[in-house]
Amino acid sequence: MKLATDIHNNDVPLLWGDKRYHTWNNHLRGTFHEKIFKVPLDGGFSCPNRDGKVATGGCTFCSARGSGDFAGDRRMDLERQFHDVKNRMHEKWPQAKYLGFFQAYTNTYAPVEELREMYEVILQQEGVVGLSIATRPDCLPDDVVEYLAELNERTYLWVELGLQTVHEHTAQLINRAHDYQCYVDAVERLRKHNIRVCSHIIYGLPGESQEEMMQTADAVAHLDVQGIKIHLLHLLRKTPMVKQYEAGLLEFLSQEEYTKLVVDTLEILPPEMIVHRITGDGPPDLLIGPMWSRKKWEVLNGIDAELKARNSWQGKFFVPRT
Repeated sequence: MKLATDIHNNDVPLLWGDKRYHTWNNHLRGTFHEKIFKVPLDGGFSCPNRDGKVATGGCTFCSARGSGDFAGDRRMDLERQFHDVKNRMHEKWPQAKYLGFFQAYTNTYAPVEELREMYEVILQQEGVVGLSIATRPDCLPDDVVEYLAELNERTYLWVELGLQTVHEHTAQLINRAHDYQCYVDAVERLRKHNIRVCSHIIYGLPGESQEEMMQTADAVAHLDVQGIKIHLLHLLRKTPMVKQYEAGLLEFLSQEEYTKLVVDTLEILPPEMIVHRITGDGPPDLLIGPMWSRKKWEVLNGIDAELKARNSWQGKFFVPRT
């Protein structure tokens, strides 16, 4: 079996285990030599484009739980949340260790003293090997970055940044409330301390063409980021985007369109970039569409099949910028 580290040509595919892209699971097993899963947490944070600091209403796609619909219950303290979610996930993976995943809302949007208190509680839990912290690029003041740099020296750390799109007209339509340069600056400030960064992008945002989505992919491919999450836009009840959908501003991608976009993206990503996610689904009781997104394994298998049909793999057409 050909490995991702091997010298390759355009005829023999790179493989990461049995996959043609650099999966998160493969990376974690290679790093820790055992199963690791994320324990999603709700730290009780808010968001600066919900509370009026930069905007109100939040990103139009974001759920009432701050995109933490599968995170722990914020009515519990963090330690209880951690054990509650961990124990449920152990039903699927009985033998594993953990990453504490601060998922819901903006997880650096608090004074650094409060962040330290929350993060350290999770790091003290048995079996925790590190943290993943989801946040906005405009919520990384110097003292927070310095603390993250300290964490990065003593544990395994990722900072996940929501980009979604490089196009300012889309960013305004979805009420992202920061510009692309803010994102680039945040990546540079984190990377000065060798902190791993994962970029989140969304395919299917209102009004975006496939060409525009691929422009976002190309930008991420050439940023100094170590990971990517590719999300399918799924529309949830009680989100501001419902009004955009009702106004005819949003059309759902078909499964075939999404599969092509993901495979086109994988082909232009650098092979060392870790693919944390290539699809997504919402809570069934909130999901308006696309309904095919609920068939997660069918979507994943379709992406694998398309890569094989093309005899392609992650990085096949990646071209570094000089």
